[in-house]
Amino acid sequence: MDGPTLSLLTALWLGILTSISPCPLATNIAAISYMARSVARTRNVLLSGLAYSVGRMFTYVLVALLILQSVLSIPSVSHFLQKYMNKALGPLLILVGMVLLGLISFGGSGTGLGERMARRAGARGVWGAGLLGIIFALSFCPVSAALFFGSLIPLSVKYSSPVVLPAIYGVGTGLPVLVFAFVIALGTRQVALVFNRLSQVERWLRVATGVVFVAVGVYLTLTQVFHLGA
Repeated sequence: MDGPTLSLLTALWLGILTSISPCPLATNIAAISYMARSVARTRNVLLSGLAYSVGRMFTYVLVALLILQSVLSIPSVSHFLQKYMNKALGPLLILVGMVLLGLISFGGSGTGLGERMARRAGARGVWGAGLLGIIFALSFCPVSAALFFGSLIPLSVKYSSPVVLPAIYGVGTGLPVLVFAFVIALGTRQVALVFNRLSQVERWLRVATGVVFVAVGVYLTLTQVFHLGA
């Protein structure tokens, strides 16, 4: 598998892992649950879930684009990153892996928004769902911030991809949201069951990803920084 293909799959996986991490998953469920209470038709619930997902994707692409365009537009900074990103990527992956494994923790849940915002957006229907997706995407928690700023942004810099990789990441964050919208459309009593299952799976996926990140980070550090085995 070549580098660009692997980067696309990595961006998609980072998005999925972000979406099912505890605090983003909780805000996703809260938002869609309030949307479901304010609409009567299944079609509107699904459209609200889609609009919410698109809102999140748009925000991630915009944030990444602003960061990367600002950084890459400065010739000296762009040259520095292109030259040293391979060396920096290893230590960054180790740090992100340690966050995923719980070896490094930061205070605060990072949601920063209460139920009042979800109620107001739910009352506005599909367009409110899209707005809520934009707002919630900006409320990074430690795990989602580590995945986005510590993994996706460096990956986008490495492959000079300010739009495609963030867009794929956004798609990944939207997939579980659409699943919940579908579950809610079928019957809200199943939400708790699906939430508990996802919470259990998320722990294992987060630990597995953390182990992989640390292992790859150590390998890249040894080969790119210390030139061992090169």
